[in-house]
Amino acid sequence: MTTGELIGLVRDCEAVLIPSGEQVRLAAGTQVRITQSLGGSFTILTDRGSMARISGKDGDALGIKSASASPAAPPSPGERAGSIEQEVWEQLRSCFDPEIPVNVVELGLIYGCTVTPLTGGGCKVEVKFTLTAPGCGMGQVLREDIKSKIAGVPGVREVVVDLVWEPPWDQSRISHEAKVELGIE
Repeated sequence: MTTGELIGLVRDCEAVLIPSGEQVRLAAGTQVRITQSLGGSFTILTDRGSMARISGKDGDALGIKSASASPAAPPSPGERAGSIEQEVWEQLRSCFDPEIPVNVVELGLIYGCTVTPLTGGGCKVEVKFTLTAPGCGMGQVLREDIKSKIAGVPGVREVVVDLVWEPPWDQSRISHEAKVELGIE
């Protein structure tokens, strides 16, 4: 299956409308085109012109078999917060804005990431992120995507993800590589 090919959903599935963030149920047989398949989710256009995001767990509704990830190795007793922080940043790079084919780190949406060792072992991770526009309804969707991916990092015991608006995001926060990819530099 190629991106852009018209396909029919093989079963009902949940989706999130873009940019409103409204949860909807798409019926089996609905004709869709996959416009983006990044970070384990799918951005689609429906036959009625709506853009939506379908979670990777519902990829089978698109006729796509999900790749089962092998379980992560348990953290070693002496695991340091630094190695966890590296893995957290890798997970952040696997989170994508559903409308833009660039991850949230390269888009400059991550305003802070702090990894703090916990007394009983493991770490607490706190992330502050923003959106490209205040009216975007995808904040909760991105927050949950960020939270679930970080929670899967070995050694992470607690995750706090906050959506912030200060300072306001602008295109100067996009990495040079992402600007080149998007054709804006």
